Amino acid sequence: MADPSSYRPKPGQIPDSPGVYKFRDEHRRVIYVGKAKSLRQRLASYFQDLAGLHPRTRTMVTTAASVEWTVVSTEVEALQLEYSWIKEFDPRFNVKYRDDKSYPYLAVTMNEEFPRVQVMRGQKKKGVRYFGPYGHAWAIRDTVDLLLRVFPVRTCSAGVFKNAARTGRPCLLGYIGKCSAPCVERVSAEEHRELAEEFSDFMAGRTGTYIRRLEQQMTDAAEEMEYERAARLRDDIEALKKAMEKSAVVLADATDADLIALSEDELEAAVQIFHVRGGRVRGQRGWVTDKVEAVTTGDLVEHALQQLYGEETGDSVPKEVLVPALPDPVEPVQEWLTARRGSNVSLRIPQRGDKKALMETVQRNALQALGLHKTKRASDLTTRSRALEEIAEALDLESAPLRIECYDISHLQGDDVVASMVVFEDGLQRKSEYRRFQIKGFEGQDDVRSMHEVLTRRFKRYIAEKEKTGEWADGETGFTEEDGRPKRFAYPPQLVVVDGGQPQVAAAQKALDELGIDDIAVCGLAKRLEEVWLPDEDDPVVLPRTSEGLYLLQRVRDEAHRFAITYQRAKRARRFKASPLDDVPGLGEARKQTLIKHFGSVKKLRSATIDQICEVPGIGRKTAEAIAVALARAAPAAPAVNTATGEIMEDTADTADAADAADGVPETTAGSPGEPVSAGASDERRGQER
Repeated sequence: MADPSSYRPKPGQIPDSPGVYKFRDEHRRVIYVGKAKSLRQRLASYFQDLAGLHPRTRTMVTTAASVEWTVVSTEVEALQLEYSWIKEFDPRFNVKYRDDKSYPYLAVTMNEEFPRVQVMRGQKKKGVRYFGPYGHAWAIRDTVDLLLRVFPVRTCSAGVFKNAARTGRPCLLGYIGKCSAPCVERVSAEEHRELAEEFSDFMAGRTGTYIRRLEQQMTDAAEEMEYERAARLRDDIEALKKAMEKSAVVLADATDADLIALSEDELEAAVQIFHVRGGRVRGQRGWVTDKVEAVTTGDLVEHALQQLYGEETGDSVPKEVLVPALPDPVEPVQEWLTARRGSNVSLRIPQRGDKKALMETVQRNALQALGLHKTKRASDLTTRSRALEEIAEALDLESAPLRIECYDISHLQGDDVVASMVVFEDGLQRKSEYRRFQIKGFEGQDDVRSMHEVLTRRFKRYIAEKEKTGEWADGETGFTEEDGRPKRFAYPPQLVVVDGGQPQVAAAQKALDELGIDDIAVCGLAKRLEEVWLPDEDDPVVLPRTSEGLYLLQRVRDEAHRFAITYQRAKRARRFKASPLDDVPGLGEARKQTLIKHFGSVKKLRSATIDQICEVPGIGRKTAEAIAVALARAAPAAPAVNTATGEIMEDTADTADAADAADGVPETTAGSPGEPVSAGASDERRGQER
């Protein structure tokens, strides 16, 4: 725990101008980012008597070891820079709204030749129109199903679309009139795009135009005694009205607005957002955040606006944003929103009428969300804290192990030997800290020796960083890159867990002893009886089966095993798909695919001259020479011959490469890191894999 006075800037050193500041911890990791109209006044507030600070602000300033700042010209620039740094560094003490799920959107892919209507989640893509978010994907599908009879836009995947075009037969939706079937040229690309535009306009709230037009067409058809057409138009009108009823009218003046409400206590805050388009609620979502310092409601609103509109532009930012409290000052935030939309944005508190009544509804949703979150959060925090305390007590540790690293070895009968390192912080996965290792010191199957090598390599890197930064010599630290991002092995754990029993634990402890590390605890978890083994102990520690500590250790061990085995399978798959081009330094997958696509196969590429290889985009002469050398080394001594017929056999690998290139499909590997182990793996293979 640091004393804030030890890194407090000298009087007069801090400028009295707008800017953004960063607090860093002893490892140079950015832990807090803030902005200020006056850097001098804001930073001075952090270096007062600790007893007068908010509890979490006090924790932040005592965790920090240094502070730095950047001066900007205006408060709008400060707002933009603060948002960029929060996104880049992910500081642990900043207000971050945790979204409990990825909300689905109704998306229209206007960036394709034949736009497609579909459900999308995650990051938004350029050229795609989004509507929502919705609480459930089924709500989107219900709405789309009703609208397709009026706007029969394509909804099929690219594969289904290409197959229909190839066979000349549309899918079922094309037969029942819920798709205009551009795949078989029932409509042109221009006509289909016009349908997609009309669909988008209807979803954007411009509903009256289409209903009035259909009603007029129905009347005209009835007058001309085209009763079947009139009946079909009547059904279309009913479908549109039914789709509109799913979004209740809340604002009679067809307003486009987002309403943001907050419910908060001393420690946490919940935010709820209603997206109103054309006077109707088109979507709803909510977040929860920890209050890491004494922030006001206006500050929370500002952070919510940053997260909500930081990546949005154009119509995605509404004309009107209604909030429970205004940021102080409000002008920079309003100017920032206006710049993102490209036209004026009104940021205000509703005072009366329908908008105030709707804001009260949003507020009730926020209050309920905070209550539900607290019930769940209390359980999660209690369980994790109890688990860490039980581990500390069972292993006789001085304090709870807030950072746990677990290691596992995986191989297939001694081949492709790899290891994994997974990290849990505060009882939760920290996937950005996961690491993978290839065993390089020897060949063959020896889990104990492999464990020793992996621990030695991991902590040698840790020691090297400490020595390079001079931490042991003068007390200064520097565990992150110059830009504040963590290095690969920057932070030591309080507990190392290995997958195995006494031999693996002894190997891990030996590695730490050889490196002179004596402040990291080691234990092993044996699979058969789930016993916890400690170094130099003849008997294991047996935790009760109902122990939360044992359950956490099992989760850590199983995650390490999953991560190791998926890496081992991916490595094995890559070995089976090895190509002579793999030996060319600096030649990545994209340029490999370009080469194969250009020449058609590895066989034809092998017969090409260096000048011909240089004609491929992105291939220089030096690379072309390296390619020619690699292919010459890998060339077969003589063509394969079928001894029964005397026929010269084609290079099957080349043919496969050519097929992949023709289809434009990149080479993939099964079981990429981070994916769960396939449930369909055979028992025999699982028995051989370790």
